[in-house]
Amino acid sequence: MSKQRSRSAFSSEEEELRLPRPPGIIRRFWARHPVFADVLIAVVCLLLSIAPATVFTTYGTPPDGGAVIANIVIVALVVVTCALLLRRRQWPVVVSVAAYTVAIAYLFVLDPTGGPLLLVTSYALAVYRSTRAAWIGLAIGIGSLTLVSLLLQLTGAITLQIALNGVLGQLVLALIGTLIGVNVGGRKRYIEAVIGRSRQLLIERDQQAQLAASAERARIAREMHDIVSHSLTVIVALSEGAAATGDQDRARDAATAAAATARGALTEMRSMLGVLRDGAGDIPLAPMESVAPHATVATAQNAGYPVTLTTVGEPKVPAAVDFAIGRIVQEGITNAMRHARGATRIAVHIDYSTDPVVIEIDNDGVTGAAGTGGFGLRGLNERAAHLNGSFRSGPVGDRRWMLRAELPAASEPNISDRPEDAK
Repeated sequence: MSKQRSRSAFSSEEEELRLPRPPGIIRRFWARHPVFADVLIAVVCLLLSIAPATVFTTYGTPPDGGAVIANIVIVALVVVTCALLLRRRQWPVVVSVAAYTVAIAYLFVLDPTGGPLLLVTSYALAVYRSTRAAWIGLAIGIGSLTLVSLLLQLTGAITLQIALNGVLGQLVLALIGTLIGVNVGGRKRYIEAVIGRSRQLLIERDQQAQLAASAERARIAREMHDIVSHSLTVIVALSEGAAATGDQDRARDAATAAAATARGALTEMRSMLGVLRDGAGDIPLAPMESVAPHATVATAQNAGYPVTLTTVGEPKVPAAVDFAIGRIVQEGITNAMRHARGATRIAVHIDYSTDPVVIEIDNDGVTGAAGTGGFGLRGLNERAAHLNGSFRSGPVGDRRWMLRAELPAASEPNISDRPEDAK
């Protein structure tokens, strides 16, 4: 089952990469049936190598029994080497050493014409190992063959003609196999590197898409939380105030303010949903219009909360910073309204005259242990980090809670957070 799943995954990956089919019917058949190809090559090499190995002679008239034994040894070497050709893809060095051993043994036959073993093994060494290994193997192998031929010629075991024929014949075969193998092996490794890089880029693309989707979900959740949390908190406060008062005029005003707050939240929600539907994945980091801090403060004051706003300097900051300031003030006041119901003071202080811009929201209605891991505070921390700023929130002294954010006045969003870089 796992093999079938891996094959289907591989085929889908190949389809995604849109790799072309290998050219030629024979080459495609060869690639699909590697075992048959290896067996065919081994059989052909055996047939072409066994004939010259069966004609044995020496130049010192050894006993007939020694000739038979030597003949059997050479034939056995040829058979073993041809059998090793079945593993030439996995053991190219071992097969190459065996082929050069057979080439040395061929020096003792009557007509040392040799066989195609060095042609095949030199090709395999270049294709399945490396170009460097192929040239080193050629140099060591031919060097060893030349040295053995020279020693045998000096001792009178073979003639100079036999030595030259054996060395030159095997050199030509090994050189041809190496040159073809270097060309094919280099192309094979290059194509594998290109395909590997393409697969890596495909994986990175999918990872980037997942990261972008995760970032979009986080941004949507952050905006939805800020809109819904603040609006519902204000609506609840206004509704409770309208139900508690006996003054019809005040109750009517509270109901009207609650309706206006709900309509504002619906407008923001429609704006966000419209962006999600029409943006085709290019979702902006913030709605078109920022939330004015004074509007948030006025809404909280209408709900009966003791909220004050103090600003220092001119609010001349980039749109991203201005939007973040509005959301931070909104979330800070919303938390105070929800968790500090007995507060006598909710002070909002914004200092535009410094760089970074400082936003502080202080209230004195904390009772008991307050949590610091809500979605709203997490969203504010993300907003500050998005603008290369800082954010912290926690108790300060007795029954006080301080929310403080610092945003660089000329801050630009992080590159990794921009939607065009997340595509």
